[in-house]
Amino acid sequence: MIKLLDVSYARLGTRDLDGATKFATDYLGLEISHRRKDAVYFKSDEREHTLCYFEGSPQDHVAAFEVGSRSDLEDAAAELERLGHEVRPGTQDERDLRQVRDFISFKDPTGNRIELVWRPAFGSRRYHGERDAGITGFSHIGLCTTDAVRDEAFWTQVCNARVSDRIGDAALLRIDEVHHTIALFPTDRAGIQHINHQVESADDVMRSFRFLSDRQVPMVFGPGRHPTSSAKFLYFEGPDAMVFEYSSGVREIADELLYRERQLPFSPKGFCEWGASPKIREFKD
Repeated sequence: MIKLLDVSYARLGTRDLDGATKFATDYLGLEISHRRKDAVYFKSDEREHTLCYFEGSPQDHVAAFEVGSRSDLEDAAAELERLGHEVRPGTQDERDLRQVRDFISFKDPTGNRIELVWRPAFGSRRYHGERDAGITGFSHIGLCTTDAVRDEAFWTQVCNARVSDRIGDAALLRIDEVHHTIALFPTDRAGIQHINHQVESADDVMRSFRFLSDRQVPMVFGPGRHPTSSAKFLYFEGPDAMVFEYSSGVREIADELLYRERQLPFSPKGFCEWGASPKIREFKD
């Protein structure tokens, strides 16, 4: 079994690198870690980067997850190849760009581009966002699935994820005590469905709601509270129609023996206990 430790970073292609950079810093509240001619890397916590915008197709998305050792990476590559996944090792230039000691790349059953990384770089100074959004870190990622049952089996049987809850067929998966690090949303495409950053408090969620609304950033869900993770949330649209989320107060599952996954309806009340209705296509019937 492939043991994932944490979500590491997301890579997003864009035709407007300057516009995406302005959004990530001035609106989202991230800090530029470093720049290249064709890419900008952003910090949201103690890691050297958790988001990269690069010049390319807006449909080109990568989600990366950390593993614990080089042998874990080698074992993962062998297992993925045994199951029929084409595995590509990263070149030295690619490792340097991602600031990891090593990584492999493959596609999950839907076709999402996934990277498994070993020893991502951590910074020597604290993250300090361009605007004070209250961000405490990059927390989870939503992935598209064209077959929810098949992909849930991949992440829970090939990898070490466990189901915390389901909203309809959409599985919320944990890889540690946090309620979910991966969320699988049924749709007709591959790619990253949304990117979540945790913020310190519900006050930060509401401050960002006002700040972003005043600047005409499209609000697509919330403010609200998830009945699954108990988190207070806000979803909004960024460059190239990517959905970003702030949330605060996500529940932790400390006792694996006592916890039982729950089934919620695939309807607004399954997503929000305060009554907010999503404008996100993967969250609607």
